[in-house]
Amino acid sequence: MAHDYLIIGAGPAGLQLAALLERDGRDYAVLERGTGPGTFFTRYPRHRTLISINKVHTGHADPERRLRMDWNSLLTDDPELLFTRYSGRYFPAADDLVRYLADFAAATGVRVHYDTEVTRISRDGDGFAVLDGSGHTRQAARVVMATGVSQLHVPPIPGIEHAERYDTFDTDPGSFTDQRVLVIGKGNSGFETADALVEHAAVVHVAGPHSVRLAWQTHYVGHLRAVNNNFLDTYQLKSGNAVLDGTVELIEPRPGGGFRVLFRYARTVEALRELAYDRIVACTGFRFDASVFDEGCRPKLVIDDRFPEQTSAFESTTVPGLYFAGTVTQQRDFKKSTSGFIHGFRYGVRALHRILGARHHGTPWPATELAASPEAISDALVARVNRSSGLWQQFAVMGDVVTVSDGVARYEEEVPVAYLADGGLGPAEHRFVATLEYGPDHDTVDPFDITVPRVAENDAANAHDASYLHPVVRHYRDGVLAGTHHLAENLENEWDLPAVHQQPLAAFVKECLAGA
Repeated sequence: MAHDYLIIGAGPAGLQLAALLERDGRDYAVLERGTGPGTFFTRYPRHRTLISINKVHTGHADPERRLRMDWNSLLTDDPELLFTRYSGRYFPAADDLVRYLADFAAATGVRVHYDTEVTRISRDGDGFAVLDGSGHTRQAARVVMATGVSQLHVPPIPGIEHAERYDTFDTDPGSFTDQRVLVIGKGNSGFETADALVEHAAVVHVAGPHSVRLAWQTHYVGHLRAVNNNFLDTYQLKSGNAVLDGTVELIEPRPGGGFRVLFRYARTVEALRELAYDRIVACTGFRFDASVFDEGCRPKLVIDDRFPEQTSAFESTTVPGLYFAGTVTQQRDFKKSTSGFIHGFRYGVRALHRILGARHHGTPWPATELAASPEAISDALVARVNRSSGLWQQFAVMGDVVTVSDGVARYEEEVPVAYLADGGLGPAEHRFVATLEYGPDHDTVDPFDITVPRVAENDAANAHDASYLHPVVRHYRDGVLAGTHHLAENLENEWDLPAVHQQPLAAFVKECLAGA
């Protein structure tokens, strides 16, 4: 028997998609190699504390607003199925997420086959044949890969095999006592590891080819988070540790023990520097595992072969019918937005579900009708940007769309802007697309430098120069961008002042509809 969908992986993304398919009575199955859902989080992060925030007390009663500060819950109409009921910690334990995912799977009744490792995916006519480790083959019209980034990304450094790996090294800080340690990688896993070793290691160096990028400046939550940057204090306050900008050119064992490392600094023109360490830990990120695919349906990989290349519909660019869900969809907004994290990709998965419904089940994108007046359209947009969690989390990636044709207005929520640009919703005479966005140079400005000129709060006249998160409404006429309106930024992220936000937007919509 062939399924309409086979979902590979019962992590957060696989469960999110399965719950939506289950709700709609679709024909699907989930294959998971682990004994339960969320296998990745039974091991990672290695030091067992998540960096996805869990703010229980937000001051808001609106569940949609509360999701802005809840980065771990999956999307559900059941108020009991929220991660905030599982932990009160701002940075919760990974084990609490595993427990939550197990309860989510049980409560939603998703059809998951555990202890089922997929060993080969091949073409079978217009669909796919999926072979598991027990020799059983399942057919499917479409396959959705929700396996995450399950393999360590190992850079091509000569001698890298001598380094301990983030996925397997002994995390007991005591085992590093009085040792010189090199941590390769300047991401959160690298600094998480370095910070854990500070009290025991004699010296810790963190090395990588690029400068450290701080999340509080770039607004990309995958860059170094404040919770992991205590190590920078120990470097800048000369406490024996260092951050090295440059490349590791060679690692080789020393006859007396430990390792000799040749390092090339990025900031100087000096020759290779020879450094000595007792231990080396590679914290160099993760990658998508494409080894299960036959050559006939192996997806194209990009970004150092770490991610599958995808269309705006989350489909492989080279293998029709092969879709992706979850953290691998960050290929579309790599290091710019939030698709690599639960609080971002949960909305991407819901968008994928709607795309599949439109393509294969005759179900158009959900829409509500509005009066086709400037006031009704602007009021609806203002109401949504003030409470939407999807636009908030997937800034610049998801947009709310108001389509106006033949005197009728339809409001469609959380449409991937790239999917819309590719014609995913079809043609229309007028479309207004509302997103939340930072200014174009937001990641180059020190937000704590008071000498940097900034647009004043609620300055409607200069809202287009705002650098902080604010709503942007674009008007498309017959698919061509015809106008852009910025709503003034606001300290409390409340864009509903009549003279500052609502009236200027209504005037913009009126001009657009009049053809001005």
